[in-house]
Amino acid sequence: MMKKLIAGATLAALSTGAFAADYTDGNIHKNDYAWSQFNLMVAVDEHPGGDGHHDYLEMEFGGRSGIFALYGYVDVFNLTNNSNQDKFDGSSKMFMKFAPRVSLDALFETDLSYGPIQEVYFSTLFNWGGGQIQGLQEEVETTTGDKVDVELDGDINNSFWGLGADVNVPWLGTTSVNLYGLYDINANKWDGYQFSANWFKPFFFFENKSFLSFQGYVDYQWGIDKVAFGPGAVLKTDKGGAAFLGLYWHSDRYAVGYGLKAYKDVYGLKDGGIAGNTTGFGHYFAVTYKF
Repeated sequence: MMKKLIAGATLAALSTGAFAADYTDGNIHKNDYAWSQFNLMVAVDEHPGGDGHHDYLEMEFGGRSGIFALYGYVDVFNLTNNSNQDKFDGSSKMFMKFAPRVSLDALFETDLSYGPIQEVYFSTLFNWGGGQIQGLQEEVETTTGDKVDVELDGDINNSFWGLGADVNVPWLGTTSVNLYGLYDINANKWDGYQFSANWFKPFFFFENKSFLSFQGYVDYQWGIDKVAFGPGAVLKTDKGGAAFLGLYWHSDRYAVGYGLKAYKDVYGLKDGGIAGNTTGFGHYFAVTYKF
């Protein structure tokens, strides 16, 4: 589930224009770059639950070196541990996403582009939480009024494995798409598939060279194992996803933006089940400093 943007990577691509990757000359480092930035964020009505609100600091980074392309971020939630926010005492305070991809074009020093496909990758994605205590149980009241004990599996700890490509999409330009199989590390099993796409589209430029961008992503999962703990105590359905649509202003050093995030049984968690409200809309506000 790709909750963020490969903004810096896309900006680097924009500086050279959209092109098909051709490494037949053996120079696999000709497109190398690196970037990092800090984002101060506020999330309102974040799902699951639908009423989550908190600030957080995010270190976001990425780049390219030879056969490897990388995107990632580390989030620290509720910076002052304010009891008026969620992510308070007892909650996981950190989350990390790490998404390395291996360019098959660069690996084999060839050109695998075809039509709108510019470059092909072996894609991976890892989601790690801050480490909730393992082995806890929580008493949950079902929709039928029964109470059941649900054993918690600990914080998020999953991985995705598959193929990806950079695709030239009309108007959006270079768009990263990936098709994964999900391996749940906590449960030690494969559990469905995910399609992800993300983009970064500058569409209006000011005289001072700052610009507005439309940026976002879509993550959609299916084939998930359904999970229920009794009548009215459904945890997971077989599919779900989220889409983030953002409007941002960028300069060389700063960015300010707003994103609307739409959820539908996000992460496969059943809306109205044990996880609460997992369908609806959330709002994200960001101020960025670029290094």
